[in-house]
Amino acid sequence: MPKVDVYDINGKKVSDVELNENVFGIEPNENIVHEVLINYLANQRQGTQSTKTRSEVRGGGRKPWRQKGTGRARQGSIRAPQWIKGGIALGPKPRSYKYTLNKKEKRLAIRSVLSSKVLEKELTVVDKLELKEIKTKSMVKAFADLKLEGKTLVVLPEKNLNVQASTNNIEGAKTILVNEINVYDLLKYTNLVLPLDTVKKLEEVYA
Repeated sequence: MPKVDVYDINGKKVSDVELNENVFGIEPNENIVHEVLINYLANQRQGTQSTKTRSEVRGGGRKPWRQKGTGRARQGSIRAPQWIKGGIALGPKPRSYKYTLNKKEKRLAIRSVLSSKVLEKELTVVDKLELKEIKTKSMVKAFADLKLEGKTLVVLPEKNLNVQASTNNIEGAKTILVNEINVYDLLKYTNLVLPLDTVKKLEEVYA
């Protein structure tokens, strides 16, 4: 089982913890991670793009000029695609990009990324993460004490207004709840901070 140090909010080691090998110690499956990431991004697309066809643009109720004898190409309507302000041929219409993946694949992808964080020493476990008040400076100090450089993702076991609001103004930092964990955020942020309660909940769900 992988073993990692546990720190307090001041960056001091207080203990260590053995992580569940089925969640934090598997061999990362890059193919599954890629598939789940593409699925996540596709499901975020709104699909609201739209263009007007020749039947939806204004005008064109009559033939622009007679069929023969003008020396110009024959035209039937100024709403045709070749006309300026005419309709768009084969343009995009509102659609859904969503598709589903097997739950086992999603769970494997999460476990793969968590295991990768352990292997690359990008996982920081804290005993608990609490602040007495909403203060960005306190979270900045906590990140500095924990020696977190670069983008940082904090996964909380439950709502914590002081921690969430204090992190909002820190560039490159984000907090999410454990039930909101996803492959995109895990890959986007270099450092992963997990309170012990979050670790326990992840092991309960993904073991």
